[in-house]
Amino acid sequence: MIPRHIQISFALLVLGIFGMSAYMLHLRTRVVQSTYQFDGKPVAPPVTTPAEAVTLYVAYDDEGVLLRRSVTAALPAEPTARAREILRALLAAYLDRPSPHPLGAGSDVNEVFIVNRSLAVVDLNSAFAQGHRSGVWEEALTIDSLVATLAANMPQITQVKILVNGQERETLAGHADLISVYDVAQVNRLLQDLR
Repeated sequence: MIPRHIQISFALLVLGIFGMSAYMLHLRTRVVQSTYQFDGKPVAPPVTTPAEAVTLYVAYDDEGVLLRRSVTAALPAEPTARAREILRALLAAYLDRPSPHPLGAGSDVNEVFIVNRSLAVVDLNSAFAQGHRSGVWEEALTIDSLVATLAANMPQITQVKILVNGQERETLAGHADLISVYDVAQVNRLLQDLR
């Protein structure tokens, strides 16, 4: 026979465990309800300029093509900020679900630098590279899409260099070369061949 004081202690211990479990569930539901839900899309800063037409070259994986799409976006006058917002408009098309060319959640453009008015150095975040699907065709479509979109909206750009978090990287996700500088004329010829 178990002594009475041990039975009472055990009953209080079990009651305490159930009470703490209920309290933990209550706290967890409160945290889930009050937490901001991140959708993976980059947040654009407020811009007070009027919306302009932007030409995007959107990659479609199923067909293996880049198709021209026109959207409107508020673009700043300063060239580097303008280029960044143009590329963010393109990434927004890819981050929408369903996407013709899905990218990893949180993919964004950190910065774009314009050198000698003709070279655009695009700095992408690590989520872009880490979340990108590996494959020759998928990576090539992504690079060509970025270059063609920039060139269509900023005709003075003749070359594009891509960095990830401010650093050179050999490949995007194992295949597409990121060491090279991409020539806009070559990408435009490729676009003509894909049509």
